[in-house]
Amino acid sequence: MNRLAEATSPYLLQHADNPVDWWPWCDDAFAEAKRRDVPVLISVGYSACHWCHVMAHESFEDEAVGKLLNEGFVSIKVDREERPDVDAVYMTATQAMTGQGGWPMTVFATPDGTPFFCGTYFPRPNFVRLLESVGTAWRDQREAVLRQGAAVVQAIGGAQAVGGPTAPLTAELLDAAADQLASEYDEVNGGFGGAPKFPPHMNLLFLLRHHQRTRSARSLEIVRHTCEAMARGGLHDQLAGGFARYSVDGHWTVPHFEKMLYDNALLLRVYTQLWRLTGDALALRVARDTARFLADELHRPGQGFASALDADTEGVEGLTYVWTPAQLVEALGEEDGRWAADLFAVTDAGSFEEGTSVLRLARDVDDADPAVRERWQVVVRRLLAARDARPQPARDDKVVAAWNGLAITALAEFVRLVETTGRLGTEGEANLLEGVTIVADGAMRDAAEYLARVHVVDGRLRRASRDGRVGEPAGVLEDYGCVAEAFCAMHQLTGEGRWLDLAGQLIDAALAHFAAPGGAFHDTADDAEQLVARPADPTDNATPSGRSAIVAALVGYAALTGENRYREAAEAALSTVAPIVGRHARFTGYAATVGEALLSGPYEIAVATEDPAGDPLLAAAYRHAPPGAVIVAGPPDRPGTPLLADRPLVDGRATAYVCRGFVCQRPVTDVEELVGQLR
Repeated sequence: MNRLAEATSPYLLQHADNPVDWWPWCDDAFAEAKRRDVPVLISVGYSACHWCHVMAHESFEDEAVGKLLNEGFVSIKVDREERPDVDAVYMTATQAMTGQGGWPMTVFATPDGTPFFCGTYFPRPNFVRLLESVGTAWRDQREAVLRQGAAVVQAIGGAQAVGGPTAPLTAELLDAAADQLASEYDEVNGGFGGAPKFPPHMNLLFLLRHHQRTRSARSLEIVRHTCEAMARGGLHDQLAGGFARYSVDGHWTVPHFEKMLYDNALLLRVYTQLWRLTGDALALRVARDTARFLADELHRPGQGFASALDADTEGVEGLTYVWTPAQLVEALGEEDGRWAADLFAVTDAGSFEEGTSVLRLARDVDDADPAVRERWQVVVRRLLAARDARPQPARDDKVVAAWNGLAITALAEFVRLVETTGRLGTEGEANLLEGVTIVADGAMRDAAEYLARVHVVDGRLRRASRDGRVGEPAGVLEDYGCVAEAFCAMHQLTGEGRWLDLAGQLIDAALAHFAAPGGAFHDTADDAEQLVARPADPTDNATPSGRSAIVAALVGYAALTGENRYREAAEAALSTVAPIVGRHARFTGYAATVGEALLSGPYEIAVATEDPAGDPLLAAAYRHAPPGAVIVAGPPDRPGTPLLADRPLVDGRATAYVCRGFVCQRPVTDVEELVGQLR
C-alpha cells in the first residue's frame, strides 16, 4: 500500500514506490505493530542526504529487503526536517547507543516507540543480517530487548531534561567563549576542527559582535580569515553563489555538494555584517552572490524558500559542478579556458574524482584591476550558462518555517544595508548589486507574506508546507523563534505594525506552550504529540537551538515594544545556557551572539523622518549600529510602531533618538552626533 503518496515531504515521496510497505509517522503505524506483535523500523533522513539515497537504492528499492521488512516489521519513514522533534529524540538514542549519529538514521523500536537498537547507514548485506538478528531477538529474547529499550529511554530522558545550573551570561563568560574559539581556531585553513569541516556561521556572528564590543583584533581576524578561506574554496559555488553543506577535507576544497537554506541564510548574515564593519570587497561580493542564490535558486514565488538542493545529480555526487581543463576550453575557447583553469585551480590531475576539479578561486580578484574583474565576471557568466545546460540536482521544495525565518532575517539585513550605502564598484558591479538587491527584497517580502498566510494557523505555527499546502506537523520552538525574529526584522524594514503584532502573537504562544521552570524551554509544545521523551536541547548545531532562537526573538521584540517582561524572559532563558557557553563555545554560537546584544543594550534607534529611504541619519544608524540594535524609521507617531511614539521632528528636521535599555540620550539631527552616540 502506498501510504506516502499524499506526503508534503519530497523525501517521503521519493520512497512512495518502494517495495517496502512504508507508513508515515502516525499513531496508526504503532497500533499496527502492536496488533501484529512486531518491532518497528524507524528510518529517518532527508531529501538532500547522499547516504540516504545510497541506502534507499541498495536496500529500500530491493524486492528481497522489502519482503523481509514487510513480513517482520512495521516500517516508518520520517523526514527529519519535517519532524525535528522525532529526529531529536531518536538521534539522542542513537548517540547514546553508538557514540555517534548521522543520517540515514536506522532505529528499531517496540510498538510503543521505545528504541532498543540504533544505527545509521548499513550496506545491504549488513542490513539484511541486522533485520534477521533483530527479528530473532524479538521472538526469542523479548525480555532482554525490553530491558535494553528501558535503559535507552532512561538515557534519553536524562539527556533531554530541563533544569540544572543557571548563571547570568556575563561579559566574562562571553570573553571566555571568544578565547576558547581562538584556542581551537585553525590558523592555516580557517574555521575550527578538521575534516569534515562545517561553516561555523553562528560562531562567526558571535565573534563579529564580540569584536564590536571589545575591539578584539583577534576575533575580527578569525572571521576575516575564515570567510576568505571559505569563499575562495570549493565550499563556495564560484559561479552561482551559495555554499555547500560542508567540506569533506580540512581546507574547504571539496564540498559535500548539497546546499541547505539554513547555511546560506546564516552565512549571508556573516558576510553582510563583515562588510558592514570592514568595507571588505570580498565580503560584499559573497553577500551579494549568496543573496542572489537564495532569490534565484531557492525562492519559489508565492511559496517561500525551498529547503535544499541535492548533493547528487542523477545519482552522481558533484556531476553538475565539477570541471576538467578540456571542458573549460570547450566552454570558453583556448585563451579564456586556460585563463579560467589558472584562476579556478582546475588541473589535469584534478581535485575531485576521475580527474575533475571543484572550482576554487586561486587568485585575488576582488581588489584587482577593474579590467581583470570584468574579464572574470564574463568568464563566470559563460561558464554558468554552460553549466546550466548540464543535468541539475533535485530541489527539496519543502518550506520549513524556521529556515525561512532565518532567510528573511538575513535578507532584511542585507537589503537595508545595501539600500542605504549607495553605488559601489564599477558600473557593472553597481548595477549587479542593485539588481540583486531588488530581487532579494521581493523574495524576502514574498516569503514573509507566505509564512504569515500559510504557516500561521489559528495563532500557532505549522512546521512545513509544500506547493502552498501546509502540513500537519506542529511548529517546534525553533520555528517560533526564527519566524518571530524574522517578523521583527520585517517590522524594522517596513515600519508596518502588523509584523510586530504577528511576532508578538508567536512569542506569546511560545511562552505559553514551550516554557519550562527556571527559564528554560522545551523544544515541543505542551499540547504536542507525546514522544518517548520531550526534547529540550540547549545547544546550537547546524541551526540555532530553539532556545537560542526564541531568546533572539524575545530580545528584539522587547527592544521594539518597550515591554520589559520579554527581556526578563530572555535573560532567564540565557541563564540556563550560560554554564555551557564558556566551556563549549562552538555549540553555543547563537546564544552567545544574542548574549552580546543583551550586553550591548541592545540599542533602540528610532529615526523620525518623512523620507526613510533617503535619510542620511538612517544610513548612519545602519552602518554604525552596535550589536543587536533595533532600528526603525518613519514619520513621528506612526501607528503600530512603538519606537516612533512621541518622537517628533526637531526644528522640522529628521531626528534620531538613541536609547539603551529603555534609557534615552538627547535627540540629534546631525549624522556625526548620531555616530558619536552609537560608539
